[in-house]
Amino acid sequence: MSGGKKRRRLFFALWPSPQIRAGIVRRREAIEGLSRRRVPDHNLHLTLLFLGDQRADRVPEITAAARRLHAPGFDLVLDRLGCFARARVAWLGGQAPAAGNALVADLTAGMEALDLGFDHRPWAPHVTLFRKVSGRPELPEIEPLAWPVSRFVLIESVPGEPYEPLATFDLD
Repeated sequence: MSGGKKRRRLFFALWPSPQIRAGIVRRREAIEGLSRRRVPDHNLHLTLLFLGDQRADRVPEITAAARRLHAPGFDLVLDRLGCFARARVAWLGGQAPAAGNALVADLTAGMEALDLGFDHRPWAPHVTLFRKVSGRPELPEIEPLAWPVSRFVLIESVPGEPYEPLATFDLD
């Protein structure tokens, strides 16, 4: 946990239920052996907004700002495998639903209102499966995975440790 840490590496994400996590793992098996750097099952997630290193004393106001959001739940379909060659990662992803884009936009606006410094990147829904992937491998087609999204989480990333969900936020 954070103890006396002055900074915390934070991000908002969709955190899969055990059933969705199992579905992600089954689809990852289709490309097993792509890299020896497989993301551990317990860390599989779908990032909404990466905040990076933030002051530890800002966590309560980050959490409060996220609690003020009112956004509907939505359905996400993960229906393709892909690679980000530059980042050298293989992923499971899908089309961004309008309600997901709206949630990310609202989260971004809420964090900007707190005057937090963070990377502003377009949201590309994906779950990272492997790191340190070489080249552009041929990837098979997969069975789509329907993910009914009813909540999101604030997560802390500590190097070498499992991701730690700090707060959960229900969608309307």
